[in-house]
Amino acid sequence: MSFKIIKEVMSPSELKQALPVPAEHAKWKANRDEMIKKALTGESDKFLVIIGPCSADNEDSVCDYINRLAKVQDKVSDKLIIIPRIYTNKPRTTGEGYKGIVHQPNPEKEPDLKEGLMAMRRMHLRAIAETGLAAADEMLYPENWPYVDDILSYVAVGARSVEDQQHRLTISGMDVAAGMKNPTSGDLSVMLNSVVAAQCSHTFLYRAFEVETSGNPLAHTILRGAVNKHGQSIPNYHYEDLIRLVDMYAERDLQNPAAIVDANHANSNKLYDQQPRIIKEILHSRKVSNDIATLVKGVMIESYIEPGCQKISDHIYGKSITDPCLGWKETEELLYTIAEQV
Repeated sequence: MSFKIIKEVMSPSELKQALPVPAEHAKWKANRDEMIKKALTGESDKFLVIIGPCSADNEDSVCDYINRLAKVQDKVSDKLIIIPRIYTNKPRTTGEGYKGIVHQPNPEKEPDLKEGLMAMRRMHLRAIAETGLAAADEMLYPENWPYVDDILSYVAVGARSVEDQQHRLTISGMDVAAGMKNPTSGDLSVMLNSVVAAQCSHTFLYRAFEVETSGNPLAHTILRGAVNKHGQSIPNYHYEDLIRLVDMYAERDLQNPAAIVDANHANSNKLYDQQPRIIKEILHSRKVSNDIATLVKGVMIESYIEPGCQKISDHIYGKSITDPCLGWKETEELLYTIAEQV
């Protein structure tokens, strides 16, 4: 049992030098960051929609998809802030399977993390250049943050990472919105404790340095459902669940109370086509409760060009090779529905 060193990969500064953000695009991202911040703090009543493929496995199809989102964003800009999901790291429950473009820039070839880091950054930069939309990504590996800290407008911490101390502390040093999902057990106190930690200042070891963070006031919660000891999904998007979260927030002295509801994963029992129904229920709950409307600032949706999912070897353009997603037709209809009802 040992570590085998394969090769040294480039540092974050080397990657940024090789693939820099143009000054004009950096301004676009800063503007998007400010829009998202105002939505989370309540300065704006715009609704966040974090949407895109389960995993961003192909640059061409992902950027095609985001260009489609951008056209919708232009039409609903008075109501919605659409944040495309460009998820380049894919958590695996058993450690097996496709782990995202950072690991495998070509899903059918061996892992190559040096090329994967390049592929990840190229895709994010292309999306910003073509659409002006800075994206969301999942922080699966806290040490990777410096590779993308100048291109992401939103960071999510997954259900399997939210209890990890390094994730919480790293989020505390970010200056963009960060969502902390409830753990797979469904314990909302764990999720809220993560927000407490992320909003505080910390001193810790990070990438061989002793660092100090100032705390992230934009850290918030994401409800994604739970799984019980029998492996059954337990949703937590219903009215009663949202009221419970309102009450739990009220018991804590947190900055900018906010929640996002993930319409897939355990909330849909991974039945991707149920996402529109779930979102409509969430929107209804916001209408009947001012407290819920104030707390729930947005939704998260898994969507791509083609509905469902496929095997890696199938090569269907714009179809997920991990979890199944909504297709574009249903996605476009859903986005307009959300804009009409918020």
